[in-house]
This record gives sequence, structure tokens and C-alpha cells, in this order.
Amino acid sequence: MLEVIALDLEGTLISNAFSQIARPGLYAFLEGCKSITERVVIYTTVKEDLFSKIAQLLVSEGSAPAWFATIEYIKWSCPTKDLNQIQGASVAACVLVDDCNLYVHEGQAGQWLEVKQFASPYPEEDNELQAIFNALKQR
Repeated sequence: MLEVIALDLEGTLISNAFSQIARPGLYAFLEGCKSITERVVIYTTVKEDLFSKIAQLLVSEGSAPAWFATIEYIKWSCPTKDLNQIQGASVAACVLVDDCNLYVHEGQAGQWLEVKQFASPYPEEDNELQAIFNALKQR
């Protein structure tokens, strides 16, 4: 059973921490994630204070639901996103949604759902988040 969806930020949900362009379908994707699991967390290289500002901006512009501004933030200092860092959850019950394989922790590739990177020119017809949500529903 899927207990935790751990979401990357840059290249996955938005362009990057500088331009902060929301990926098409972000709001629906986040709400969809919340509908299939009780725990959605952010697992990003972006520092927590900057992430908080980005999350608040996304909410204020209507690109993300209100709960995203207070989403659980996973602190980490390892070179990879070790799902063992998500307290109260077993690795087998987590999925990491990320565009970069370099951050997948050794032995946890089976818990990784690869997202095509959202990169310039940031196509408006991008439907990757819908495809990822469909894949999440299958888990």
C-alpha cells in the first residue's frame, strides 16, 4: 500500500527555484496525490526557507492548493534522497517522484517514479504530471 508520496520540486513540480514556473497540471496533480494517500511530502535540494516562499507563491497564484504551503518538508544532508529519512514510514510504502536519477538512494530504485524534466522552453502542453498521477494510481 502506498503510504507516502515524496515529491521533488525543481524539474518535477516547477521549472527551478529561480524562475519558479509551475508545471502545467500542478494543482490537479497535487490534489490527486492527496486523494490516493494521506501523506504527501516534499523532498528537494531547495532549502526549507526558500521552499516555503516558493510554496506560498504557488498557492497565492492558484497553481497549488492551500495545503501545499504547509506540506511536510523532509530535511536531508546525504548525497541521495534516502526514503529511510521519512519518519514513520517504511521504504516499501513510499514512492519518490523525481526527475533526477542521481538522487535515488542505492537499493531504492524500485521506489522511484521517474518524471521527465520540466525544462525550457516550458511547454504549456506538458502533460507529464497527469501521466505520473496515472502511474501512482497503479501502485
